[in-house]
Amino acid sequence: MQIINLSEQNSVLNRYMAEIRDAEYQKNRLLFRNNIQRIGEMMAFEISKMFDYQPQEVTTPLGVANINMPEQDIVIATVLRAGLPFHQGFLNVFDHAENGFVSAYRMYTNREHTEVGIHTEYMAAPSVEGKTLIIVDPMLATGGSMAASYEALMKSGKPKKVHIACVIAVPEGLEVLKDTVSEDTTIWCAAIDAGMNEHKYIVPGFGDAGDLCFGEKL
Repeated sequence: MQIINLSEQNSVLNRYMAEIRDAEYQKNRLLFRNNIQRIGEMMAFEISKMFDYQPQEVTTPLGVANINMPEQDIVIATVLRAGLPFHQGFLNVFDHAENGFVSAYRMYTNREHTEVGIHTEYMAAPSVEGKTLIIVDPMLATGGSMAASYEALMKSGKPKKVHIACVIAVPEGLEVLKDTVSEDTTIWCAAIDAGMNEHKYIVPGFGDAGDLCFGEKL
């Protein structure tokens, strides 16, 4: 499993990450969602460098241009609901991709809210057989939601290549994925934070991605 941490090199991504972490900036949901989407677009561009390309002739009004074109059939899958703006960023770049959606969410299993279980109840996705699968979810904390989503999607076929994209990850979640995903999977992170608090939220992180994008849930 390869882990690519985009924060190891400076880019305009730093600004978007600083803004989504800022408690004052987070008060405007539109701005927060827009930056999550932008991060998705930039990460999609980076992932596109890993694709296989084949030359193709394109007829212009004045002649013929030779352009190397990506040959992948792409499926972008996201974990509802927090992943939707991140997913849209990827779809803005890979606009010919098929799409999949998995409902996988955390449930506290004790009264103190320190132990977490994952519940998966819905999936709508095409076959991933022979395709490039990109699973996107803003937060990789315990790793449970991503592992459950990965296993659910694998039931529809064996992909040619798997990329997992998140805005922020922690070492604990990355360790869980090492035991879950295939060895040739690539994990993309805009940042890797130190760890989680007692309630299994990433620290320093930026809070609950779903709530910040769409409002608090019951």
